Formats: sequence, structure tokens, C-alpha cells
Amino acid sequence: MKTTSLIKSGITALALAVAPIASAQFQLDPRYTDADGDLVADIPADASKWVDPDTIVFTYTPVEDPAVYAEVWSEFTDHLAKVTGKKVQFFPVQSNAAQIEAMRSGRLHVAGFNTGSNPLAVACAGFRPFAMMARADNTFGYEMEIITYPGSGINKVEDIKGKQLAFTSETSNSGFKAPSAILKADFGMEPGTDFEAAFSGKHDNSILGVANKDYPAASIANSVRKRMIARDVVKPEQLNIIYTSQTFPTTGYGLAHNLHPALQVKVRDAFFTFDWKGTKLEKEFEKSGEAKFISITFKNDWDVIRKIDAANGVTYNCR
Repeated sequence: MKTTSLIKSGITALALAVAPIASAQFQLDPRYTDADGDLVADIPADASKWVDPDTIVFTYTPVEDPAVYAEVWSEFTDHLAKVTGKKVQFFPVQSNAAQIEAMRSGRLHVAGFNTGSNPLAVACAGFRPFAMMARADNTFGYEMEIITYPGSGINKVEDIKGKQLAFTSETSNSGFKAPSAILKADFGMEPGTDFEAAFSGKHDNSILGVANKDYPAASIANSVRKRMIARDVVKPEQLNIIYTSQTFPTTGYGLAHNLHPALQVKVRDAFFTFDWKGTKLEKEFEKSGEAKFISITFKNDWDVIRKIDAANGVTYNCR
């Protein structure tokens, strides 16, 4: 069996294994229980295992510049502190792997994990997602796009054959998992055989790489592209979109399974009572249409993502 490591340090055994689709079933690491069948880790029954930190550590998925998002989230973290009665520290992370490792090791309490790494965080780090950003009318989600630049010679997906396609990271849905499944199923194309795969690390790296003609093509989340265009980081005319997928759920927000139950209630309340109007969060995320937090469940709202993992033959081994 071929295995590709997702975490180079810390949780060295956390891996994406290529296996027959029939065996690709979602399950939690044995350290967690799921008595109610909702596919996320139960709060420990033993109160001695509950964690009630003086300072809540919060992080946002490492999609773009962490320094930018520390400021974007500042009013929310102030609100989280007020509702919980705790100090709140924004923890900038550079990779999905580091974010998962931080929660698994107990150093991260509340987080937004990107679409593709949600199943890994749930299975291997005891992540309990409960919220997602949505538009004012309660619709939500983003699409995976394959982009190129004008004059690249790539006008349709089939033109990528024999060239290079930039992915972001192996934990990303739109940056790796979804395009891998779609390219194989719909176009008969696989990395290493039909095109060269590159990994940029983040969506903004891929978008800038295409805009600057460092990559001939890339698979990205269009929500990130829209925010970067709105901030004038890239211009629309620098990019051509040659493929747009179905709509996927966006970043899932949640908490560590072993936080004190009363604190978990307060954290949830903080998300759903936060007033976006006039905040930096509103200013940033209105660029991709989001206007509020809505309640979600991993079992229902991430069903399509688990199916993509199954189509890619993904299983999660957390040791």
C-alpha cells in the first residue's frame, strides 16, 4: 500500500493512504468515542478529562497571510473573550498539518478548519465542528476552480495534459482532493502520469503563482480568489477560469472535544451571537459573500467531502 505522509513532524503517523474505495470508511481514532453516531468525538464522560483553560487558543485555517487574519478576527476574539470570560489568543498557523497537530496535542481549543482537512481534524484531533459562514439568505459554500493565465496555451482542462498543475496541499478539498477525483473520473487524467503535480502550500500561493506565470494552471477555492481580487492582490484579467465545480461547504468552525461542557456551550454562543455589522470580519468575508455564522453538522454537511475522500481511496490512520 502506498502512503503519503501529511504531517512531517509531530503526528508522523497521520497519513493519507491510497486504498480500494470499498475500504475507505470514515472512523475516529480509537482514543475517541462516538456513542451517539454523529461521527464526531463525544465529550469525555470522565470529568477529570475535561479541559478548562485560562486562555482559549483560537486559529483560522492557514489559507492566506496569518498576520492579516489576526487583525480580521480581532473583534470576534474580543467577543469570544467576553462571552466565555476567558482570555483569547489568536494562534497563526502556517499549514493544515500544524493546525491538526496543535489540536490533537491539546494546544489549540477553538478553530476553523478548511473543508478538506475537516475530516482529518475530526478523525485524528477530536475536532467538533458546529458552525460555518453563510450568506445573508443562509446559502453557503464555494466552488473549486481550475485557473490559468491568458496566453498559457491552456484553454480547457484537457490542455493540462503534459503540463504542470499546481495543487495546494494534500489536506485541501479544492486544492487537491476534489480536483484529483474530478480529473480522474471525468477526464481520465492523473498526476504523475498525465501531468506534473506541484504543491504551493496555500491557495493564495497558487493564485499568485498563476497570475505571475510561475504555474501554468492551478486548482483553487474561488472564495479565496474573490477576496484576493477585492483586496487588489491580483487582477481579474490575470486569470482565466477553465473549470468550476459543484458547490462545497466552506471552513468549518468548532472546538476540541475535551473542553469543559459549560465552556463548549459558551463558545458556541459566541459564534452565534457575534454581530458582524461594521466589523473587520464583515469587511473581509463579504468579498466572498459571507455575512454570518450558521449551525452545521459534520455528518450531514460534510457528506460530499467524505464521498470525495472515498472516491480518492482515502483512509485516515492516526497513531
